[in-house]
Amino acid sequence: MKRISILFLLLAISLTACRGDPAELGMDASTDSLPNIVGSYAVNATDPTGEEYGGTLTITEGSQPNEYKFQWLISGGIQEGTGTLEGNKLIFTWNSLAGTDQTVSGVGEYTITVDGQLYGTRTIDGLETPGKETAYPNPK
Repeated sequence: MKRISILFLLLAISLTACRGDPAELGMDASTDSLPNIVGSYAVNATDPTGEEYGGTLTITEGSQPNEYKFQWLISGGIQEGTGTLEGNKLIFTWNSLAGTDQTVSGVGEYTITVDGQLYGTRTIDGLETPGKETAYPNPK
C-alpha cells in the first residue's frame, strides 16, 4: 500500500512539474525543421466547460505516410485518435473507448513547437467552445 501511495505521489509531482503557461512554450516550429513528435507527453488542459484535467498522450506513427495515432490516458478514461501533419500542425479526430466513463468524440489541432511541445484545441462533438491542451514531451 505504501508503494502505491508513493507511486501516485511521484506521478502527481511529475505532472505538476510539467505545467506551464503558453508563454513558456518554445517558438512554433517551421515546416522544414519539425522535431520528431513520436513519443510520450504529459498533458495539461482545460475542457470546454472550464474544468482542468491532466494525463498522458502517446503518439505513434500510423499505417499511412504522414499519419499519426494518438492515445490519451486522461482522468476518467482512455481516448484514441488519428490525424495527419499539415505544416507544423497536427489535425486529428478522436473518440473515447467503449467502457469508459463517457462516450464522446471530437476533433483537434495541435501546433508543434521547436522544443517538441504541442499546444492547441480539442473539441467535444455537440459543444461549441473548444478545450485547450498543452502537451510536454516526457524525457526519454
